[in-house]
Amino acid sequence: MNRMSLTTRMSLMFMLAVTAVLTVAGLSFNNLSRHHFKMLDQQALYEKLHSTQRILSGLSNIDQFSEAKPELEALLGAHRDLTALIIDGDGKVLFADPGPVDVPKAFRTTTNTTVWEWREQEQMFRGVTAQSVVTGQERPLTVMLIFDVTQHMSFFETLERWFWIGLVISALVSAALGWMVASSGMRPIRQVTRVAASMSAKSLKERIPLAPVPKELQQMVLSFNAMLSRLDDAFVRLSNFSADIAHELRTPVSNLMTHTEVVLSRKRNIEDYEDNLYSNLDDLKRMSRMIDDMLFLAKSDNGLITHENKPIDLVAVVEKLLEYYRLLADERGIELKVSGRGSVRGDVLMLHRAISNLLSNALRYTYEGTSISVDIQHKDASVTVVVENHGEPIAPEHLEKLFDRFYRVDPARREGSPSNAGLGLSITRSIVEAHNGKIWCTSGDGKTAFHLEFPAVDSTVS
Repeated sequence: MNRMSLTTRMSLMFMLAVTAVLTVAGLSFNNLSRHHFKMLDQQALYEKLHSTQRILSGLSNIDQFSEAKPELEALLGAHRDLTALIIDGDGKVLFADPGPVDVPKAFRTTTNTTVWEWREQEQMFRGVTAQSVVTGQERPLTVMLIFDVTQHMSFFETLERWFWIGLVISALVSAALGWMVASSGMRPIRQVTRVAASMSAKSLKERIPLAPVPKELQQMVLSFNAMLSRLDDAFVRLSNFSADIAHELRTPVSNLMTHTEVVLSRKRNIEDYEDNLYSNLDDLKRMSRMIDDMLFLAKSDNGLITHENKPIDLVAVVEKLLEYYRLLADERGIELKVSGRGSVRGDVLMLHRAISNLLSNALRYTYEGTSISVDIQHKDASVTVVVENHGEPIAPEHLEKLFDRFYRVDPARREGSPSNAGLGLSITRSIVEAHNGKIWCTSGDGKTAFHLEFPAVDSTVS
């Protein structure tokens, strides 16, 4: 089932809100008006009743009632909708103006002075019953004052009928206005939708202008433009990555083809074939390492790298690596040393690989007869590892790009090197970031240092 559009929802909500407000206002007005008219009728009845009781209490005996009759007619006949009845103790009607009314027995015998109501066919009456004592009369007189409020009720019924008609019209008008307002407010969202629908690899540089966008939606548009920028950057990196992969794989594939073609150009002895196979094996190993590295980076980009979370003594890891590289360092007169102490949590094999990449790079670029130092320091909640070597400094414009894939400071010098594909530092950064750490490089005064920072064991929850 299709869901309603946001414009339709907002229109309905606006219509319901307007209808609810008008309904509450109308019902409140109706109830207050009815109560107001009822209070006016009640006040008029009580005033007439008190005046009537005052006139009747002034009689010496019932025989003087005829003398008070003109005064009663003047008092009670002034209101055309008022009917007055005065009945003696025997049920005889002494006074009826304008004429007798068939009042229900329950209202004739009531002893309280509260206002009562009754409906007879299409007429509605509101009245009050009270007793008045006359001197010399054993039984008190019963006074009934009755208002015909049919016109009032007819007025309210007509008012209610027009109110409901007006409410329906108001609901329809408010729905139309709500649709216009919502449609106008949704225009920037529709623009974002059009841009998103037309988005392709060739249009990632498009941006939605902020000028016509309401203030409430500017943050959404800014977020959408930022997403486009990230997609554009990711697409550029992916394109460059694909081009770099093709470039890097082209050399070993070309070598394999050339060696194979040369060997197969004529018949050779078994030793030549073996030499060619060993040469091809080196290129295949290089390709295999490169493919493994690229798969590792692809997993890193998608957050698929999983690692152990065990305590690791960094000094032990570094010392083991220094023993591995010591023979190569001794050949060039390079001193390897480690200082400090520190422990982290993580995967020992992955950290071993990361630090090994840094030491391998340091050995490659360190001047002969100098030293490579690894300093480990535990500071507050972090552990830092600094791998420093003496060599030609790296220009500042290259420092931020060192960890990019296939990036080389001197591509011409490194072109075709079987030991370097430009992925080592990228892998190192991925490993460090997978351990919630960070890495950066500083270079100057004939020294280059790579800084690694990890959360310490004590600050990491297992």
